[in-house]
Amino acid sequence: MEFPYSPETLASITGGKLVSYGTRHAPVRDFLIDSRKLGNPSETIFVALRSNRNDGHKYIAELYEKGVRNFLVSDLPAHLTPEHSPFGAGAGGGVGIILVPDTLVALQAISAHHRSQFNGPVIGITGSNGKTIVKEWLFQLMSKDKNIIRSPKSYNSQIGVPLSVLKIEPYHELAIIEAGISEPGEMSRLEAIIHPTIGIFTNIGQAHNENFSGEEQKIREKLILFRTSDVLIYCKDHRNLSGTLTGSNEFQGIRTFTWGKDATSDLVILNIKKLANLTTILAQYGDSGQSISIPFTDDASIENAIHCWATLLVLGYGKDMIRERMALLAPIAMRLELKEGINRCSIINDSYNSDINSLGIAIGFLNQQNQHERKTVILSDILQSGKDKGELYAEIAGILAGAGIPRIIGIGEDISGQSDKFSGEKAFFRSTDDFLSHYPIAGFHDETILLKGARIFEFERISKLLEQKVHETVLEINLDALVHNLNHYRSKLAPGTKTMAMVKAFSYGSGSYEIANLLQFHNVDYLAVAYADEGVELRKAGIVLPIMVMNPEERSFDLLFRYDLDSEIYNMRGLHLLKDAIIANQKIIREDINIHIKLDTGMHRLGFAADELDELLAQLAGQPQIMIRSVFSHLAASENPEHDAFSRYQISQFGEMSEKIVGVAHQPVLRHILNSAGIIRFPEAQMEMVRLGIGLYGVGFDAIEQSRLHNVSTLKSIISQIKTVKKSDTVGYERKGTLTRDSVIGIVPIGYADGLSRRLSNGRGQLFVHGNPAPVIGLISMDTCAIDLTDIVNSPGGGKLNEGDEVIVFGDDYLLSRMATDLETIPYEILTGISRRVKRVYYHE
Repeated sequence: MEFPYSPETLASITGGKLVSYGTRHAPVRDFLIDSRKLGNPSETIFVALRSNRNDGHKYIAELYEKGVRNFLVSDLPAHLTPEHSPFGAGAGGGVGIILVPDTLVALQAISAHHRSQFNGPVIGITGSNGKTIVKEWLFQLMSKDKNIIRSPKSYNSQIGVPLSVLKIEPYHELAIIEAGISEPGEMSRLEAIIHPTIGIFTNIGQAHNENFSGEEQKIREKLILFRTSDVLIYCKDHRNLSGTLTGSNEFQGIRTFTWGKDATSDLVILNIKKLANLTTILAQYGDSGQSISIPFTDDASIENAIHCWATLLVLGYGKDMIRERMALLAPIAMRLELKEGINRCSIINDSYNSDINSLGIAIGFLNQQNQHERKTVILSDILQSGKDKGELYAEIAGILAGAGIPRIIGIGEDISGQSDKFSGEKAFFRSTDDFLSHYPIAGFHDETILLKGARIFEFERISKLLEQKVHETVLEINLDALVHNLNHYRSKLAPGTKTMAMVKAFSYGSGSYEIANLLQFHNVDYLAVAYADEGVELRKAGIVLPIMVMNPEERSFDLLFRYDLDSEIYNMRGLHLLKDAIIANQKIIREDINIHIKLDTGMHRLGFAADELDELLAQLAGQPQIMIRSVFSHLAASENPEHDAFSRYQISQFGEMSEKIVGVAHQPVLRHILNSAGIIRFPEAQMEMVRLGIGLYGVGFDAIEQSRLHNVSTLKSIISQIKTVKKSDTVGYERKGTLTRDSVIGIVPIGYADGLSRRLSNGRGQLFVHGNPAPVIGLISMDTCAIDLTDIVNSPGGGKLNEGDEVIVFGDDYLLSRMATDLETIPYEILTGISRRVKRVYYHE
């Protein structure tokens, strides 16, 4: 297996033209698509991908400065001639630039070639749900026996799959790659890359239904992955899947291994018995009975575990070994979590998984965080890597150094034995106990700390010590969902249209610098806050994007100047205050003062009216230090078709009024009137910039738009106490909750001080336990509320509820928009009303 690659070989594989600078080309081990996630520059090739939102070619010179010497491009601008190269004379030892028509196609071709050189078995996994869990559990079950490479996290897309396959190295004995598609035609490209010898089709669900003519088409598209596989594993009880597979000539040649309750299955499931924290599954395989027990009771885990069971049988594992290892299956941490820590620290918790591929992902997330200049990685031994220890930890040291991580704390015998490979500030401990006994936890302060450890090192013990202690009600923020929503709206924009993201009011209750860091990382153009102190907080957290302050107060102009914040100006008084502040603060003003002019086009809230523009422009004419960065207005009812005529009137008025300002400005001026709903409903009015507000946070203006967005926020708590209360007794203050039957009552530590509206009292509201609604009983108090669990406990299969069980206030199954409808309010009010004492947990899948 050829590895690493030379640029000459990559040019040959892709049919590209190699443009060389210098005489010596660095070898290629790593393929980079995101300039912000550079790890090992000396052996990296940067693949300059183009999309509707960005162009990787813009970052070539920057990456050269950081040490990258190989590039895969689809455009070779004139300035890349030898005479005008940004790489300099001699190109620092040699630069290889491979010119191809399409860099994504070229990346996929390289990965397909790479796969063709691997002679070991490849397990390909697709399906609507469970792909990542099955992949990770198969790794748990077999990593003692084989050197396994698997897709990092959920790298299952047209880009993620080739990057995953390119991680296969000569010493690997088995590859496990997952594949996902969102529209027809995609799987054929992935099949050519993965070319699985063993296939697993987990199930079929509703995801991406809108892009397929029906479920049968979606199944057929996914089955393409397995058209050359030796064997396909699937559940025969999924009738649509089974029917499509057996009823189509296209797939008749695929050998199958089936499982299910169907008596004709290869692995016949006879009985599933759920206990408190354990499920026992009895089955018939051939002539023998078999059984496994797994430490899970939910249906999804049972299905995933049986897929793994079937795979082990296909690979020839004996029933005793299968039973032994299945009992040891551990939960999969599907996400990186960002939490507040002690002494003003931020904690990134990835303490259940430790391998070199996921380390790169975690460090990329660490480097998105700008709230602290200091960054620390606490890292355990990397297990089952298959590499020589010296080579492995030298590579890890290079990744940390390339990412600019100043401090490493290593925990484990292996990493401690390789301490000499690491530079900078470092400390090493033989075990987690050793670290906890000898390292001063209080010494962590004002820094971002990444916890990256294999499960056996029990890094959750470290996490508990470092996390700030707050009560058990939390607001979880799905950062991947927020990025999805951002990209959804960006896909609706014309090329060159800029985005301003609204992060006022604590980012609609979702957080401050945590959200701003993510938006900055994903290259939004502007942020908007309500007041100057919000902008100051972002600047102190390392946010360098332009920030517009929408409500500048008289006493805050000095903060705007000191922290380079732009001011919205919406009336003459505000302009005069700004002019006075400029005179009073000349000593701290280093640059021009940027302003954004708000126009009133009919909403009649804030803004200059049409008859005030002449005076405004006359006042600005004598102020060369004041620069107009943008002019904007607000649509009053962009989401409501009943008022479309008025919305179009506003857009027309804005066009006339803004043109008067733009016409006299001495620099380009951005115009923006569209909010989230306006982007979708009035695309002709995008102009130079749009503003993203509540849509960014997962709230659509109608059912269709809501279905295209991902839920960002989940408010959850626990059951702190369960009690049985007699019929006719009352629950809560003022005895408002009178019971009509003997009832099981749960007490939940969330109240109106946390942002749970008292309007949900007395059965008007409901919380969710195990996916089932539990009505609120009695009045919601300041710190707690009571819910009626009786129907859940008494329902068929309801099972036993326990103190400590999770309670959902709103989330995927009970959307914020639905809760707002039930409360006869708007999502803004609910989100912004969630108290600061509710801990925010940010996670990245």
